[in-house]
Amino acid sequence: MICIRRNETDPHFNLAAEEYLLKHFGHDCFMLWQNEPSVIIGKHQNARAEVNFPFLNENRIPVIRRISGGGAVYHDRGNLNFSFISSGEKGKLVDFKRFTRPVIAFLQKLNIPAKHEGKNDIRAGGLKISGNAEHVYKNKVLHHGTLLYSTDLAVLSKALKPPDCIFEGRAIPSVRSSVANISDMLKNPPDVDVFREMLGEYLREHLRCSGEYYLETKDTKGIYALLREKYSRWQWNTGYSPEYRQKKSAPAQKGLISSTLSVKNGLIVEIEIEGGKHGSELQKFLNTILQGTRHDEDSISVILAGQNTALEKFGFAVKEIKAILI
Repeated sequence: MICIRRNETDPHFNLAAEEYLLKHFGHDCFMLWQNEPSVIIGKHQNARAEVNFPFLNENRIPVIRRISGGGAVYHDRGNLNFSFISSGEKGKLVDFKRFTRPVIAFLQKLNIPAKHEGKNDIRAGGLKISGNAEHVYKNKVLHHGTLLYSTDLAVLSKALKPPDCIFEGRAIPSVRSSVANISDMLKNPPDVDVFREMLGEYLREHLRCSGEYYLETKDTKGIYALLREKYSRWQWNTGYSPEYRQKKSAPAQKGLISSTLSVKNGLIVEIEIEGGKHGSELQKFLNTILQGTRHDEDSISVILAGQNTALEKFGFAVKEIKAILI
């Protein structure tokens, strides 16, 4: 096992680095890393169903999809991430406890009552302090997990608040859990960077690491190429969401109005409208101007911005239509 040393905090780079190293690095390895504020969603999740996009947009917090399954998590500099990449026999690669065991042992040395619960959580006193996920590639597995150390839990709660509407589809929903920071469980908590070094030293000794590795020029070039092609692109981070239907209602001056959106590859396929005197005509009009549009606030707002007069003919204002679509 080799320890990879790196200090990048760009979440797009860090997720690209995991995939690049999984597919191109020739040794079993582990690394510790931190991200700037970001929301990381599972590969098979519907981005719009998991997060509070208005809050994230207002605070410039990106949403990035990872290659492993599982639920949505919030990262900031107070959250410490650990990644293991290990080779083995096909069919026997997925083993969550194998990788969480040394992390739990380290936490227990600090008198934190940590234990593995369920399929992929580490909890202490019934509160979640770590979520874990895995991805298999050929004869290798990537296991990565979070450690809530001194994360801003108020921002976490707002960022991961789901929207007030109904989603139907095959996306994997997050399991909402009560969370806690590890630093609040310590009498004299060190700084998160010191905690990172403590964990790194423990893992290097426990895993009997044979050496350390720093990313070379060829590595960073490959990672940035993957970042440009995948991790910085809307098509992966949002558009990759499984096909879904969104149902949403909102009050308007002319009474309650409801919509059902069918979305595929992140693009609006069909809109159904209920309510209002001219509901069927409004439905036809919205399908004409919005079919094929990205299901996100910016894209819909741009198109609706020039439709004030047309929408008034149906008895609705732009803001009332936006309220049932976004």
